[in-house]
Amino acid sequence: MVQPADREFYAGLPLFEAFEGVADEANYRPLPDGWWLAVADIVNSTGAIAEGRYKSVNMAGASVISALMNGLDERNLAFVFGGDGALAAVPGTLAAKARDVLAAAKTWVAEELGLELRAAIVPVSDVRASGFDMRVARFKASEEVSYAMFSGGGASWAEAEMKAGRYQIEAAPPGTRPDLTGLSCRWNPIVSHHGAIVSIIAVPGERGIGPEYQALIGDIVALAEGEERGGHPVPEKGPEPHLSVRGITAESRAVAPRGRRFLTWSFVAAQSLALFLCFRLGINFGPFDVKRYARDLASNSDFRKFDDALKMTIDVSLDRLGRIEERLKQGAAAGICRYGLHRQDSALMTCIVPTPMSRDHMHFIDGAAGGYAVAARNLKAPLSGEDLLRTGDISPAVKP
Repeated sequence: MVQPADREFYAGLPLFEAFEGVADEANYRPLPDGWWLAVADIVNSTGAIAEGRYKSVNMAGASVISALMNGLDERNLAFVFGGDGALAAVPGTLAAKARDVLAAAKTWVAEELGLELRAAIVPVSDVRASGFDMRVARFKASEEVSYAMFSGGGASWAEAEMKAGRYQIEAAPPGTRPDLTGLSCRWNPIVSHHGAIVSIIAVPGERGIGPEYQALIGDIVALAEGEERGGHPVPEKGPEPHLSVRGITAESRAVAPRGRRFLTWSFVAAQSLALFLCFRLGINFGPFDVKRYARDLASNSDFRKFDDALKMTIDVSLDRLGRIEERLKQGAAAGICRYGLHRQDSALMTCIVPTPMSRDHMHFIDGAAGGYAVAARNLKAPLSGEDLLRTGDISPAVKP
């Protein structure tokens, strides 16, 4: 059983509403001693994305969150979605169970998506023993949904340790399946309405998170806020309705094992068709309020976050993108930050929807052609302006 203090810690954190508060350390609280970090990512995600498997990569990353929420029976899970992976903080009393959940997720991702999920569970005590910290805050995305933000360097350290082969979790036996109830991927990519969908990562530089970095974050957020709806890639009335056969197939794989999938696929397809008709015709289906759902869908989306770094997937004009990158370049030149970005034509949405009637459904946003995975690659291995133009990661309109 989870101790009451463990359950109450994250749920009891104060909420902050102005997103620029992600760079304000006053909004963060240290994770309690004895907590653990569940970390996972896809091996060679950029290669899978290059093969056009971006939907599978995002589905795998979101499956980690869905599996932990269901397996630990914890709706107030402190997590962050990273596009090709995820991180969650869990009480020590749930660490063994989280290990089993991640092992099952590794098997499911390999068998159903044909990808390799790397996973680890890292004690927060080891993070602090290595000179880093693990602090968490709660950002109020909407009246119904809040998202965890992480600071202190611990998340980045834990990911690096996992990639170095430490704290790793082995896959569960073949056929083991996590509980992925609510995981869905029914929406087609959401095209840009302003010029470009850009995924941005801005990591604190050698000076760390101080006044200069906080000012940089404030400037970047302000520039994005100058766009309609702050550059939110999901339209206020929800995305254009489309039937996604690929999404239906991915969801049926999440819900049912082989041999029992035809009926599940048919049920998911019927649900998707009903949702499509409700959105297309603007009609409600019994107690299902399509307009309210569409508004919640947009407001509940995690298109911006902080996980030891500012991460945003926004829809902006090319002129505004140029100004954002110019500010990032200034910050990098002054040693305030390192940054990576990736421009694409559309955004991708992967969802956790407990029931269509609840309003606490969550929607994870990433770029539809590489997103955070490619932005991170550009961060780790900076290229010259000429190289960036050759690889197509940025356009001539925003070259350095």
